[in-house]
Amino acid sequence: MKITIFGATGMTGKRCIDEALAHGHHVRAFGRNVFEALSTERERLELFKGGVLSKGDVEDALKGADAVISCLGGGIDGTDRTRSLGMKNIVEAMIKKGPKRILAIGSTGVLQADETTLKYEKPGYPSAYKAVAIEHFEAWQYLENSPLDWTFLCPPEIKDTPPTGEYNLEKDYAPDGPMWVNAGDLAHFIMHELKANEWVKCRVGIAAKV
Repeated sequence: MKITIFGATGMTGKRCIDEALAHGHHVRAFGRNVFEALSTERERLELFKGGVLSKGDVEDALKGADAVISCLGGGIDGTDRTRSLGMKNIVEAMIKKGPKRILAIGSTGVLQADETTLKYEKPGYPSAYKAVAIEHFEAWQYLENSPLDWTFLCPPEIKDTPPTGEYNLEKDYAPDGPMWVNAGDLAHFIMHELKANEWVKCRVGIAAKV
């Protein structure tokens, strides 16, 4: 499988590259500083320098891809629109050019607190993270309103640690477990889901299993 990874130079993006290559996939790693941040010596890894806010760059990065992984990051104060507008460009390019399958990283704030309210909408949600939760919400809306086969993975705090292969999952809600998860396990779940397609058109809560 040929996979384009957006946000490939971030903590989770790098873990996704490692997992994808370990599973025998071909990876196109997309980012503004990929040649500075990533090794050029690994087989089946192509580095693609570009900006996710450039529609042309995004479309070019999708050529020949079978699936997309989005690990877009950025600031958390609300001034950085990379997550939402970047996802908008990715979704529009995928509808126009293909492929149809995308797995993206969001945050626990866009999971349900109850049947009618999202976690970030509840009183007491940490104010420092509300703006970035809204960014993730807008990114999710672009996916939900599209014809794509999407999965939106919504982790709490992410630790830069290897995969364990063991974690708790819940559809639309945060699962039991601590308020953190290994970046390696996010990548582990994504690689499994690319093959299994068990969580298509779902938000997925994830937490470490301890």
